[in-house]
Amino acid sequence: MPLKGIPVSPGYAIGRAYLYRASTAVQASNGTNRVQGSPEEEGSRLLAAIETAKRELESIVSDVEHRVGAAEAGIFRSHLALLRDPEIVGASLRATGAGTDAEKAFGDTIEENAAIFEGMEDDPLLKERASDLRDVGKRVQSLLAGRPQAVREELPPGSVLVIDELQPSDITTFDTGNIVALAVGRGGPTSHSAILAKAMGLVAVFGIGDLSAINEGAELVVDGFSGEIILAPSADVKAGFLERRAAFLAERDRLATLAREDTFTRSGKRIIVAANIGSLDELDACLKQGAEGIGLFRTEFLFMRRDQAPTEEEQFHIYKSVLERMAPKPVVIRTLDIGGDKEVPYLGLSKEANPFLGLRAIRLCLRDIPLFKSQLRALLRASHYGKLGIMFPMISSVEELRRAKVVLDDCAAELRAEKAPPEGDYKVGIMIEIPSAALVADDLAAECDFFSIGTNDLTQYTLAVDRLNESVAQLYSPRHPAVLRLIKMAIEAAHRRGISCAMCGELAGDSSMIPTLLSYGLDEFSMSASSIPAAKDVLSHCQ
Repeated sequence: MPLKGIPVSPGYAIGRAYLYRASTAVQASNGTNRVQGSPEEEGSRLLAAIETAKRELESIVSDVEHRVGAAEAGIFRSHLALLRDPEIVGASLRATGAGTDAEKAFGDTIEENAAIFEGMEDDPLLKERASDLRDVGKRVQSLLAGRPQAVREELPPGSVLVIDELQPSDITTFDTGNIVALAVGRGGPTSHSAILAKAMGLVAVFGIGDLSAINEGAELVVDGFSGEIILAPSADVKAGFLERRAAFLAERDRLATLAREDTFTRSGKRIIVAANIGSLDELDACLKQGAEGIGLFRTEFLFMRRDQAPTEEEQFHIYKSVLERMAPKPVVIRTLDIGGDKEVPYLGLSKEANPFLGLRAIRLCLRDIPLFKSQLRALLRASHYGKLGIMFPMISSVEELRRAKVVLDDCAAELRAEKAPPEGDYKVGIMIEIPSAALVADDLAAECDFFSIGTNDLTQYTLAVDRLNESVAQLYSPRHPAVLRLIKMAIEAAHRRGISCAMCGELAGDSSMIPTLLSYGLDEFSMSASSIPAAKDVLSHCQ
């Protein structure tokens, strides 16, 4: 009988089992390997381990962002947030202050919080939070024990990694180049590990349960569509499986070929399918997947994980590079969108009760004009090297757009006075991500060259649902009639004023929604690079 689990990353794979049975539970120290220090010493030791763990995670964030993508790197940013959580750190320090050793103090705190989340049977998203907590706990415990978080483990080529519970940090410790599939005892499709596996293109089945039937080195067939794992397949079973795998790879190659071509609907309408990126390292994947431009370059990641803002010169070289690499394809670069879930300590922003409704994005830039002008000057200088669109985020009114354009015009005048090389033929646009912008879209369209709809925030603000709050995640739906109505309003307003309308939110890459968005008149779809081939296929079959 085959083993059965939950398919979380599609594909077919055949390989040899590599068993990794290390316990993922946070273990309290038994006190036999060291002499416990004073409460002050234990507290200091714990804080030192937490600071080291933060530095490790910051490095992982950078690595994952470059190798996989900005969205996936956000998983490890959430781990960083846990280490900065005053409740978790405070409870642990209170325990060390009362005489508990650092290992037990932190381990108990993690387990208490993880148990709360694990008991939330009716909410799988929150239940998965327990795994994140234990992952963070394991990292700190390793440091407290005086050993580094596991070094990168090399597996034999063609390995199926068999593991009881796969935590996000585990993926960063394995040489994934030799892994053909993942067979995981616990977890489901909403887990952060599943999201990472899918983004990395690893065939994966989670939630298998008991793995004891799998022996080291056994040949396994892994079906990432049905969730079946066949042990020691017979020749006939393997032959049938190889046929399905060949068909799957042929279809993938067909989509890859289609992705390299321009996209037209059956009625002959030309549709641009572009990519969303957060760093230069993502460009190769975008071009390989057939991106016809960059619909969203998130510049905030240039400002994060550093002690001070990037200089105008630093920004200029990055913007110039992406424009040159993509030329003559268009590149839309979003100005700084800091705030909400993105913190930059050196900016000295005060804590806000509702950061998503506070000083963020264009509001921050219009408050800190030198910061804003540094970026705009760099963009204007870079515009000479490609087809640039400058996009202002979180515009809520015509007045805000006009103020941003005045700053942009001032920067252009400064550069001309300095006899800088002339700027190119750039366009100025805005993100439609606040309901008020959709409602006054006619007025905004008269003041800019293009719209791009950001469905993530538009959904959040329309439905009053914090998209990062797992306790209300079930209420977050970009398919809500109110959200769709605002999208349609924005597209129609753009066309009445003779400008184009794109979409760069996650909904743009949802194949099931593409026909609806196309029927609304959307001109351009921008998404993660991996979604481009399937999106082009759907569009080519639409009327």
